[in-house]
Formats: sequence, structure tokens, C-alpha cells
Amino acid sequence: MNDDRTQVAIACQGGGSHTAFTAGVLRELLSQWQTQEETFELVGISGSSGGAFNALAAWYGFVTGDETRGIEILDDLWDDIAASNVADQLFNDWVTSYARLASTGVGLPQVSPYYSPAARWSQGQLADLLERHIPFTKIPVLCAAEVPNLVVGAVNVNAGEFVTFVNEDVTVDAVLASAAVPGLFEAVEIDGDHHWDGLLSQNPPVGDLLSLPGDRTPDELWIVQINPQVRPETPTSLSEIGDRRNELAGNISLNQELRIVERINEWIESGHFDHPEYTTTEVKQIELTGYHQSTKLDRDPDFLEQLAAEGEERAAAFLDDRAAD
Repeated sequence: MNDDRTQVAIACQGGGSHTAFTAGVLRELLSQWQTQEETFELVGISGSSGGAFNALAAWYGFVTGDETRGIEILDDLWDDIAASNVADQLFNDWVTSYARLASTGVGLPQVSPYYSPAARWSQGQLADLLERHIPFTKIPVLCAAEVPNLVVGAVNVNAGEFVTFVNEDVTVDAVLASAAVPGLFEAVEIDGDHHWDGLLSQNPPVGDLLSLPGDRTPDELWIVQINPQVRPETPTSLSEIGDRRNELAGNISLNQELRIVERINEWIESGHFDHPEYTTTEVKQIELTGYHQSTKLDRDPDFLEQLAAEGEERAAAFLDDRAAD
């Protein structure tokens, strides 16, 4: 391992269609990976829900090819996610209209996903989509070599505990579990336990990235954050209140984990924690802002490309700022 390189771990927050922004961020980071004045070494990448889709795609392309292959798989995956044909576009229009109405507090009929053939069909479609782009049987073989670590977050519904699937444990069921939004999809059974969306657990997983096998903790942790940390305006309408509540809930676990990182850094710097495998980790964030939660289900191709383009712009600015620092 080259000590002259900056070891970087990337954590991708979940947030439905808004994680097209993450795809744009990763696309730009990968495209510039070897063109910065300082060379980086990717030591780990994690994600929850839609963030897990992006982390997996970028990781698989990166370890089986190079940065360009990672970008290609990200692009192919999101091309498949987008509502491209007429029937899918009509369905997408209905879903987004329903989500907008629901966000206003209007009472709408709801059906449990356990009694909805459409929910079961949609979950099956997600599994097919993932397996078209990722040969999951190859992941354990790839992880036997020295490659960046892969971490996917979910929650064990039965035990009420956060769960992470690391490296060879990342299966198609693990990724589906990370994206199993309660109310939309059935919980995913793995080893006798049922799992829900990673948004309810570590969003995104951070702790596992700081205890990776290897020489030391990452020098830098780059977080792609979908839920804005700061909102200058106080929400007043039911829609605005619901949106901000969704953002705050999505950031609870992240803020808790970052506080732990901050505390460990303080202990190391003050000399109270001296261990060769642990170094201070600088946290940097690339944040999406300005979108309502009701659009987290919108798969309109133009909307997804808009988010991805914004992600590319934010990532380019992030790297420019980092180089300037």
C-alpha cells in the first residue's frame, strides 16, 4: 500500500430517485480519479438504499476494470431505472402525482405491500435490474483479492438492529433489503430475519468504513449527502413540514456517526488514543439541495439526468476546492 497516496472512503446516502445525483457525483469523481495533483487510493465505498445501488455499480466496475468501467455500469444501471417506455412513463406520472398529493396531508387509500401484486412485481423487477448489471456470484471471488471494501446498510426488522453487509456478504437480497422501503415493498428475508430499507439504519454506513481491514483508517471520508443538513427557512405548510421532517429523519444516524468520528479524531489529536491502525479522518461532504421529498419516486429520464448533471457539477467543484486547500 502506497503511503504517499491519500486513502479515501466514500459513503453514499439513500434517497430514492434523488440518488441519481450520487451517480453524477461518482461519475465525476471516477473520471478525475487519476488527474488530480495528489493521487487517491479508494479503500472503501458504502451505501444505503439508492446509495447502495450506486456504490455497488461504481465498486464493481472499478474492481473489474477501471474508472471508465465504473462510469459505464453506473450509466447503464440508471438508463434501466429511468421510466423510458410509454407504459412506464404513465405509471411514473401516477406515482409522482400520488406522492405529491400525499405530501400535502390529503388522506389517500393505502394498501400493504403484502397484499399488493404490484409491489411484489416491482421488487422482482428491481432484482432483475440489479442482476442484469452485477454478476453477484463473482463478488466473493473479487473480494478475495486486495480491492476496496464494499458495505451495504439495512435494518433487521425482527431484532431492531442496524445491519451491514460487507464484501462477499453483498448479495442481490442484501441490496434489495437496503432498498425495501416500508409501505412500498415487503421486508426481505435473509438468514431467517427480515430486513427493511437502510434509510432506517445507517444512512449511509460510516462505522464500517473506519474499521476496514488494512493498515489504517481512511485519511478522508467523502459523504454524498442527499438530505440537506441546513434549511434557512422554517417550514410552515404541511408539505414543507413533512419534507423537512423526512430530511431530518434521514440524517439522524449520519450525524450520530460523524460525531463519533469527530470524537475519535479529538482523542487521537490529544494523545488519549494511540493505535497504529487508527489515524484522524477528515470528513468532507457533497450535498444535494433544493428538491422536495415527493420527487424521490420520480423516474422521469430528464429529471434523473438533471440530478446527475448537478452531481457532476458539485463533484467537480468539490475536487477544485480540495485542490485549492
